[in-house]
Amino acid sequence: MNGILGTGAYLPEQEVTNEEMAARFGVTPEWIVGKTGILARRYAAPDEAASDMAVRAAAAALADSGLTPDRIDHIVVSTSTGDHIVPQTSTLVQAAIGARRASCVDVNTACSGFVYALSVARGLLALEPGGHALVIGVDVWSRFIDPADRSTAVLLGDGAGAVVVGPVADPGGFLGHTLTGHGEDQELLVVEAGGSRRPASAETVADNAHVLRMIGREVTDFVLAVVPVEIRNLLTAHGVAPDDVDHFIPHQANGVLLDKLAASLGLKDTATHRTVDTYGNTGSASVAITLDAANRSSALHDGDLVLLSGFGGGMAHASALLRWRTEGAR
Repeated sequence: MNGILGTGAYLPEQEVTNEEMAARFGVTPEWIVGKTGILARRYAAPDEAASDMAVRAAAAALADSGLTPDRIDHIVVSTSTGDHIVPQTSTLVQAAIGARRASCVDVNTACSGFVYALSVARGLLALEPGGHALVIGVDVWSRFIDPADRSTAVLLGDGAGAVVVGPVADPGGFLGHTLTGHGEDQELLVVEAGGSRRPASAETVADNAHVLRMIGREVTDFVLAVVPVEIRNLLTAHGVAPDDVDHFIPHQANGVLLDKLAASLGLKDTATHRTVDTYGNTGSASVAITLDAANRSSALHDGDLVLLSGFGGGMAHASALLRWRTEGAR
């Protein structure tokens, strides 16, 4: 069975504190913490793009797995803020790390994208069992937020996280995935311009149409209405009770929202892992970054049940259940 053999993450150096945000918006740092659970976020340097951060996270995950780039058969990158429309970011990562035999796939499912990308990697590895995939979540949202929009500016940051997926020793590995789309709610999170419907022009720039717009209250309502139901269905399908889950690693959307989500799921004895306080909402990267933090803190042990969950733009949701085991299959 395939599981996670190694994890890695990269966060940019520039830290943007709540004091800076509070001065910008005429609120207090405590107000920001109370509304979001966020203390700071990171912004990419001017010369850093998505692929640069993805490569740093990939190198860390490869080192943790003990594999070299020539052992990677597939690279799957989840991002909504890639370097270019074409070529895909995964090809830039492939060239940079020297994984010359790897296929390259990009996934754009916003904040649920990393968990979607894991399911894509599982499908690709099923075609030729015994291979390895590098799965990366990365976003550079600082380039796509309106600095005058409090609802997004206080939340979003930049970062990358990665995992190496491949055969693991029994009884570890992925038990199941659930993936859902809710296109009827697509207007809740939108970057209006820059695509084929409204290509970049002087008009779109003047309209400030290349930044993320979010209807925050309705996004919260969507998450609390949809995600618990889908997660319960996943657990039930695999005979797992909420109390059996050892670790819950959700998308780091908002610290207050995570409290409500964990409570609604009844995860009383489950460790809910967080990086939202120090890094903010890093989009596609957040689940991978938080998984790496849990792994490197030695919180995850062989045999632990780990629940990953991503949710956001689209709207979309994806969750995965796995039994933790980093030792490769013999």
